[in-house]
Amino acid sequence: MDDSVEVALRKKKDSSMRVAIQQVKDGAAQAAVSAGNTGALMAIARYLLKTLDGIDRPAIATQMPNARGGATTVLDLGANVDCTAEHLLQFAVMGSALVSVIKNDKNPSVGLLNIGEEAIKGSETIKKAGELLRSAANSGDLNFYGNVEGNDIFKGTTDIVVCDGFVGNVALKASEGLASMIGDFLRAEFSRNIATKLAAIVAYPVLTAFKNRLDHRRYNGAALLGLRGLVFKSHGSADAFAFEQALNRAYDAARNHLLDQVQSRIAHAAPLLAKPEQPAALDPVTT
Repeated sequence: MDDSVEVALRKKKDSSMRVAIQQVKDGAAQAAVSAGNTGALMAIARYLLKTLDGIDRPAIATQMPNARGGATTVLDLGANVDCTAEHLLQFAVMGSALVSVIKNDKNPSVGLLNIGEEAIKGSETIKKAGELLRSAANSGDLNFYGNVEGNDIFKGTTDIVVCDGFVGNVALKASEGLASMIGDFLRAEFSRNIATKLAAIVAYPVLTAFKNRLDHRRYNGAALLGLRGLVFKSHGSADAFAFEQALNRAYDAARNHLLDQVQSRIAHAAPLLAKPEQPAALDPVTT
């Protein structure tokens, strides 16, 4: 965990992480799952597998529990701290492919994380991303809902929420801490006076069910989208139950041909994903 990305990539070519991803590249495995260093995993996966045509940067996507009884898929969760509007559009296309496989929904809704619902709010990057996502919706490439706020992740307002990696990682860590806080609360209440213990006993089934709904172990296994192979990232502190969930997600992705779904959606949205042409340089002779 203390190795730099360069050391992991250049000097440890026999590491279990590298061997696993090499097996995916060689076709010996359909997916790789790792609980190792996220930066090293992304670097090695990108180096060996390469990115899909039309995708500049891979993104990390995972699910967060919502009030509708399901989960909201959020990306990016930390692979890309600084994102352009075009990157956010690419994330939306890849996230749509992922959710279409997970939920068997061909038209999942996409929300753009912002400080308000109005299209005029947010940074210039976010406003431009909103324009690109609306264009994608008009061309039938996405089901764009519009801007959403942080609480919409947990409300389940949309199936997918797109954001840059810095914001997404903060949201992920906050959701993981909530379940732990509820567990600490239950243990504290059972250690108080008799009246408090009785009240805690009455509320225990409800609070326990709520805690289980929010248990981040159930949602372990983040997909590294945009690569020419399936790679899933498990939480570094995952126990056996949590790691099982990551394995299940990788298995389901391979069984349901997630990579084909992503490639198909990217191909359909290719005109929108293409980088804008740069203005021609002025001829120094004529100027």
